[in-house]
Formats: sequence, structure tokens, C-alpha cells
Amino acid sequence: MASSNIKERKTCIEMNGPLFPNNEAHTKMVSEDEILNLESEQKIMPLNKAENKPSIELIYSINDKPPWYLCIILALQHYILAFGGIIAVPLILAEPLCVKHDNAVKSQLISTIFFVSGICTILQTTIGTRLPILQGGTFSLITPTLAILSLPQWKCQDSEIAPFNGTEKNFTADPELWQRRIREIQGAVIVASTLQIILGFSGLIGFLLKFIGPLSITPTITLIGLSLFNEAGKKCGTHWGIAAITMLLIGVFSQYLRDIQLPLLIYSKGKLKIIKYPVFKLFPVLLGMCLSWLICYILTYFDAISKSPTSYGYAARTDINSDAILNSPWFHVPYPGQWGCPTVSLSSVLGMLSGVLSSTIESVGDYYTCARLSGAPLPPTHALNRGIGMEGIGCILAGIWGTGNGTTSYSQNIAALGITKVGSRIVLQTAGILLIILGLFGKFGAIFITIPEPVIGGMFMIMFGMIAAVGISNLQFVDLNSSRNLFVLGFSLFSGLVIPTWLADNPGVIDTGIKEVDQTLTVLLTTHMFVGGFFGCFLDNTIPGSDEERGTSAWYKQMHGDKTNGNKGQSCYDLPFITKYLRKLSWSRYIPFLPTFQMKKN
Repeated sequence: MASSNIKERKTCIEMNGPLFPNNEAHTKMVSEDEILNLESEQKIMPLNKAENKPSIELIYSINDKPPWYLCIILALQHYILAFGGIIAVPLILAEPLCVKHDNAVKSQLISTIFFVSGICTILQTTIGTRLPILQGGTFSLITPTLAILSLPQWKCQDSEIAPFNGTEKNFTADPELWQRRIREIQGAVIVASTLQIILGFSGLIGFLLKFIGPLSITPTITLIGLSLFNEAGKKCGTHWGIAAITMLLIGVFSQYLRDIQLPLLIYSKGKLKIIKYPVFKLFPVLLGMCLSWLICYILTYFDAISKSPTSYGYAARTDINSDAILNSPWFHVPYPGQWGCPTVSLSSVLGMLSGVLSSTIESVGDYYTCARLSGAPLPPTHALNRGIGMEGIGCILAGIWGTGNGTTSYSQNIAALGITKVGSRIVLQTAGILLIILGLFGKFGAIFITIPEPVIGGMFMIMFGMIAAVGISNLQFVDLNSSRNLFVLGFSLFSGLVIPTWLADNPGVIDTGIKEVDQTLTVLLTTHMFVGGFFGCFLDNTIPGSDEERGTSAWYKQMHGDKTNGNKGQSCYDLPFITKYLRKLSWSRYIPFLPTFQMKKN
């Protein structure tokens, strides 16, 4: 699933980037007028319409190749930016998978998602859109996953929870029990992701977007963040003091200190020089978490936090899971089917479809924004189709490897292109290689397990709040003085909260007499984003209203900008090695995902 959090001009560069580790939930792109507004701050030059050239003043544009050592440094920066979003997924899934206390399993899940994210990043930048976009885990699939795992047959048994009292080490969960759960999620992700492949490679994504506007996407994205409030609350509740410190630090770095640049010593053209670097703007989440982590370590070292597992605040200690690093292997290669053969059920697949569709819509905005910020012309139709199709393939790979999730475009890394002025494709390909390499080291993944729960909770509070806010930001296109729009928005949001919550409190209330139908309805109706998104889309498309009132005309224009479909100036979107041969084949112009594709003019 993607995330197109690149909202208004300035928001795209400042807020969307560093603060939003999971690219999750933004369906807007930077429009031409907005870029003009950023001239003074971001040194962005106006767009040359005649030549259809990008407007960003870049150090390295999309086809440029920086020196190898600079590629590694910049790739490491992209890795750090994506760090929060990538590790959040396995940390959230650990509890519903019933492996919360099994450090070895959590370490393997973290290594696997890093490894697969690297593979998908390379595929997207090489064969997909060929834009410098990093791929990683998506929150759009978290909500349906939690709904699936809340079904009676997947809930944790007492034997999987009770044995751990905080003093036992090397706790091992029953492999057959937890692997059955993740295999169910794998199967749902694999099958549901075929929708993304169909929409992309067939070119149907453009048709689908005609029925989806701000009033459809707002409840869908907003409910992703709101529905996860319980996950954040449980972790923050283990020590509200540490959680508050984490939130405070991230807030101060990202909002109050974002314009402060720190001196940095670099080596350039044979000599050392000092430059000013926006450290707080780029890494607020990482800095906030690391400082809170350090505070927890100091408090643990001086035994300022109780050693008793039953005492409040015990979860803030940094030595609880220290054995994870010692017991994890130095080298571990994630492989397809490592948890067994995925299983498929109708209820799980239908529930996962809502997340896949949301991710698809979010990614489209990311592509346009990335093109602007990387020095590329607006993406042609074939590149958009191929990008969405490749994201579907990426989700299938994530399902085959068993990350418990899919992959999507990370908008915070896109926003970083505008700050660093480096839009080189090879830098993101290097980042993909780095993700793969780091995913092979088991002890590296185990380090993240030692992060105290309240620190993670503080990060979740910021992250999930941002997701909800990004969804709400789509309303800037809508006429909020319209009673029609207020009805659609209010009912879709409220129903997306009420219906799933009521069903969760009243399990078994759905009883049609057919087990498969009961499970399907339960998963769909307990998935907040599906309920809210369904009502929003249905009501918005059936209740009479003009395009201006609904906000669809302004939203669609900003989302897509000036459509381009020619071949001039778009060689950066050509497939490597084979495009010149495809141009000799007349039939290739009819294939929606090939560089030679030509749409019929209306």
C-alpha cells in the first residue's frame, strides 16, 4: 500500500517527510502552484511548461550517479528515515500473533521485513515506475490483519500467555500455533494483492480512481490511525512518563527545532568543509526514540526502575530482552515459505482487499510527487500502471516470505528528496541493497527488540496521529459548508468506529448458519477502514452533488496534474535494455505497462 502523504507544498517537505514513517496515508501530490510557493524556502525553480521539464534545482537528478561512497551515505539516510515504519509492523503484530515474549521469532520477523523491503525497493526502482521510491511495510494492511487475528480460532490461548512472568528467559512460542496464524495472513495478502496486479498491469487503476474522491479516502485513511489507538495506549500505559518523554522529544525535534541546522563536517572535492544540515527535520523520530532509549538505559543501570515484573513501569527496563541479542544468530537468511505453506480463506482475503485498495490509491499520489522532486518529468500512464502492478508483486513476495504484511511506497523518503536535493535512482537502489544486507544479520534485528515498550508507545502516538491527520487533510478540497458532505463524512467516520467496536464487544452475534459467511462478514465489519471507506464511497457516489462540491475535480487535478503520455523527455521511465526492441514491435503500443503504450485520444 502506498502512502501519499505529500500534501500541500510545504507540508510535503517538512511534515510529510521525517515525521511520517510509514508512508501511510496521503493521496495528494505537490501541484505546480504549490511548487512555486516553495521557491524561496526550498530553492525550487519554476516549471518550464514548454519543455515539460521538472522544476527542482537538484544536486543529482534521477539518472545521475553520485560517487559510490556518497551513494552509501545517502542510502543509509533513506534507511534511517524508513526505520520507524518498517520495524513498527512486526512490533504491532507480535502480540496478536502470540509471539510477544518470543524474542527469537520477533527477531526473525524484523529481519524478514527488512530483507523483503530491500528486494521490493530494487524491483520498483528498476522495473516498476523506475522512480527513486523506497518500499516498506504498510499500515493499510495492519487494520484488516488485526481483524482477522481477532477471530475466535486465531486468538491467543492461555498457554501462550500465562507461562511468561517476566523472569523466564528464552521463552519459545509453540511454532505450530503462531505459524498457523501468520500463514493465514500470508495467504490473504498473496491473494488480495492480485487485485493490485490486475489494476496496474491492465490499466484499470485510472477507471477505479473515477469513483474515489476526498470523501471516500478521508474516512479510509483516518480510520487506519484512529483504529490503532488501543495498540498505542497499551504500550504507553506500561510507563506513561517514558512515553511522554518520547512524544515530547519527537514533537520538539520535528516542530520547534525543524528549521535549525547543525554543522556537519564532510569531504568534498579533495578537501574537508563544514556544511549546515537539517538533522532535526530529517530524523526527529529516530532522535526522539534513541534519546528515550538512552534515558531508559540510564534508569535501568541505576535500578531506578523496579526489577519486579509485577511493578508498574517494569516494561521500561532495557535489560528485559537483552538475551535476544546473545541468542540470535549472526547470520540468518529469510527464505520463501519459512513458516510453511500459506493458507487461504474467503473471509481473510476479502478483509485484506480493503487494505490493498487503500494502499493502491495512496501510491498514485506518491509517484507524481516523487517525479517532481527527483528531476523527472510527470510519470506517463505506462509507468503508473507498472508501478501499481509492481507493488502488487511486492506484496505477494512479502506474503511468500512471511512478513505478515505487504509493501508500499514510503512518502517520508520521497519528501527527503526535496530536502537533500538528491533524486538519483541509484541511491535508492543502493538503499535496497543495504536493506537486504542488514536483513541477513540476525543480531541486528534483535537489537530493536530491546527497545522498551513505552518508547515504542510514544512513537506510535505520534505516528498513528499523523496517519489520522493525513486522512483529514484531504478535506481541504471539499466544501465543508455543504450539509451533504457533512452527512457523508460524519456518518462514514462514525460508522467506521461504532460498528467494528460493537461487533468486537459482541462476538458471535453474526450467525447466518453458514460458518464461512459468518467469518467473512465478521472480518469485513470489524475492519474500521473498510466500514468507513465503504459508506464514504457509496454515499459520495449516490447522493447528488457537483464535482466542485464533492471536491473531486480539485482533488483529481492535484492528484494527477498535467497528464503526460508521450515519449519525449520520458526516457527515464523506459525499461532497461528492452525498450529499444519493444519500439520495433507494433503490438507493444497496446500493452498498458510497456513504455511504447499509447492511449487513445478522446
